[in-house]
Amino acid sequence: MEQEDDARVSAAYRRFAEDEVRGKSPLYGELLRGVASDPEVIGFLVTLPRHKRQPNLFLAAARYLFGTQAGWAQFRRSVLENSEVLRATMLTRSTQTNEPGRCASLLPVLAGLPGPLALLEVGASAGLCLFPDFYAYDYGGAILGPEAQRLAPPVFPCAINAATPLPARLPRVVWRAGLDLNPVDLGDPGAVAWLEALVWPEETDRLARLRAAIGIAADEKPRLVKGDLRTDLAPLAGEAPSGATLVIFHTAVLAYVSAAAEREEFARSVGGLCDFWIANEAPRVIPGIAERAGREGPKGSFLISVNGVPVAWTDPHGASLDWIAEPLA
Repeated sequence: MEQEDDARVSAAYRRFAEDEVRGKSPLYGELLRGVASDPEVIGFLVTLPRHKRQPNLFLAAARYLFGTQAGWAQFRRSVLENSEVLRATMLTRSTQTNEPGRCASLLPVLAGLPGPLALLEVGASAGLCLFPDFYAYDYGGAILGPEAQRLAPPVFPCAINAATPLPARLPRVVWRAGLDLNPVDLGDPGAVAWLEALVWPEETDRLARLRAAIGIAADEKPRLVKGDLRTDLAPLAGEAPSGATLVIFHTAVLAYVSAAAEREEFARSVGGLCDFWIANEAPRVIPGIAERAGREGPKGSFLISVNGVPVAWTDPHGASLDWIAEPLA
C-alpha cells in the first residue's frame, strides 16, 4: 500500500508539472519534477492525508514559510529540514486561491443579464470575485472599467474569440455576499500573505493585480458568511433584495465536494434559489453539463455554464475565453 501511495503521489506531481505548470512557471516545473523523483520528499507527502498532498498546497506552503527558493536543491533542503512546521502549515491551510482575474471570464455573462444584480458567490474565499463592477478589463481593444472609483482598479487582460459578446458597460450590482467554509479575513496579514503565496513566482503581473483587488475588497468589506454550500446557501440567498436579479456563481469550488452525488444534488437544487446560476468549473466536475458542450475545450480549461447550459470554455485564471453559445438575451 505504501508503495502504491508513493507511486500515486509521484505520478500526480509529474502530471501537474506537465499539464498545469509547463510554460507558466519554470521554477515550479523544476520543483515538481524534483519531488516526483525524490523518495524522501514523497515519503513526507504520504504522511499527510490524501486531500493535503496536492501540489499547489505543498508549493504554496513552502513558499509561504521559506520564501521563493532558488532551485530544487534549496527547496529540498528547506522541506526536509523543516518538515514539522511545513506539515502543520499544510494541515491548517487550504488552496483558497482567490483569483480576481476570473471576473474577466464572468463579465460577458454578467453584463448580459437583466439588472440590477445581486451576487452571491459560493466558495468566496476573501470575496475578490464579488467586485466585477470595480475592476477594469482588456479584451484586446479599449479598456472597459468603472467611471469613477476611489482606488485605481486592476486591469485584467482576457483573450477572446469572435463569438464572445463584448460587454458595453459594467453591470450594476446592488447586493453582494459570499459563502465559504473558511472565509479569508483581509485584515489578517498572515491571510493576505497566504493568498499571495498561492500566486506562482513568475507571475508578477498577476500578483500586482491581486494586490490591487485586495485593496479594493479591504476597503469595501464584502459580507462573507462562514458556511457549507450543501446546507447554508438557501438562507443566505433568501437575504438578497427582491428587486434585483439574484446570481449565484462559483469557480473551482465543486471539485472540493468529493461525492459525485452531492455535486449532482447541488446542480439540481441551486437553480431553485436564484434567477441565474453560473458555474465555472473543470468539465469533469459536472459531467452532464460538459456533455452538452458539443466539443472539448483546450486542455486544462474550465467550462462556464448558465443554468446548466454551457456557454464558454475559459482559462482557469480568466486569461482567455472561448464562447460557444448564442449571446445571452
